[in-house]
Amino acid sequence: MPISADLLKRIILDQHAEHNWPKVYIDRTAQEKLNKLGQNDEIIVLSGIRRCGKSVLLENTRRIRGSENDYYFNFEDERLVNFGTEDFELLHQTFISLYGIQKTFYLDEVQNIPAWELFVRRLYNSGYKIYLTGSNANLFSEELGTRLTGRYISLDIYPISFAEFSQYYVSLERRDFSTIEIGTLKERYSKYLELGGIPAYIRNQDIEYLRSLYESILYRDIIARYKIGNPDALKKLLFYLASNCSKEVTLSKLLGMINNNGTIIKSSSTISDYCGYIEKSFLCFFVNRYDDNLKAQQQAPRKVYFADHVLAKTLGFRTSEDGGRMLENIVFLELKRRGYDVFYYKNVKECDFVIRTGIHTQQVIQVCIELYDPSTKEREISGLIEAMGKFSLSDGLIITENEEYVETLEIKKRKYNIVVMPIWKWLRNRSNFSG
Repeated sequence: MPISADLLKRIILDQHAEHNWPKVYIDRTAQEKLNKLGQNDEIIVLSGIRRCGKSVLLENTRRIRGSENDYYFNFEDERLVNFGTEDFELLHQTFISLYGIQKTFYLDEVQNIPAWELFVRRLYNSGYKIYLTGSNANLFSEELGTRLTGRYISLDIYPISFAEFSQYYVSLERRDFSTIEIGTLKERYSKYLELGGIPAYIRNQDIEYLRSLYESILYRDIIARYKIGNPDALKKLLFYLASNCSKEVTLSKLLGMINNNGTIIKSSSTISDYCGYIEKSFLCFFVNRYDDNLKAQQQAPRKVYFADHVLAKTLGFRTSEDGGRMLENIVFLELKRRGYDVFYYKNVKECDFVIRTGIHTQQVIQVCIELYDPSTKEREISGLIEAMGKFSLSDGLIITENEEYVETLEIKKRKYNIVVMPIWKWLRNRSNFSG
């Protein structure tokens, strides 16, 4: 059945009448940057995993703008199953008939419609301001990159951070904390560790919601979009990745794991494609081992991290030793929020994170639950110092759950400053935030 003007009008009015504004709104640090970008002419693109808060940010932007906020449309509506490229013109006409002429569009999950970028480019060329959201990285690499190069600014949106999660209790502007505030932040971190950063799950705490979110990502953003003919293998791969969050993985190991009960996938290149599809859905990220030789870097095992540590715990097999890996996943995601290029280091010793901006290494970081055990402390510090030596750094950071001190070591007449910091304090440090 073709799309009619009456159906589009009804959908627009229904979407405007929906009350999706959360009862408890958590201010997002990305909003300030989004407000500034709104003053530019470029198309603004918000991307990230489903249900991370993109639509609420878009709605808040509409509220802040006040006027020119009626041309909102969510393409996730099931009544749009027959919506095609030719229907964009009818949508525009319907907006005009309802609200008059406006020059700002808000298009939610627009990547669901083939060739959507042609319509967006025409609007841009006609002087319209456009906000887009999408739950798949192909929104950039294919459609945007092909048709809209140089015309858009992208803003990655991640699940709620600990700084955002705890701001109601202790102001984000605070850098020195009282005894009561420290106790409050520790309690808030324990709650954040339990609930993660998916906004709706923070509110409802229903584990079935996370499973439903996973199913939506799996089937809509991966299987349907890439026409996966072997969904069972993909599910098995995701279960393994979630069970090995913050660990190294190789394509050959993943292939062997999937095929251990009989051949399902014949080539590691298929596994590589699957991992690429998963990463483009923003469900998880793969981190390269740092190497000066690019070929060696690409051939080395990669570490896997998830967009939300509680989602990873829900999807995978868990053991009592998961605390350190979840801590590491939280640190990784925060580094992504702050806009860094992230690697891990491994030579004689290991270091969890190498933080780079362009060609410059800014910092090296180790992550562990605690350093009380002498063997643990020796392992973490020796790996950190080896990485510091590699990148000619005099300062290194170890993030723990609760320990805090500074230790200076002299090795072969060279001094190394080791800063040990509790994770709740490091996560609240906004001085490095990029958005």
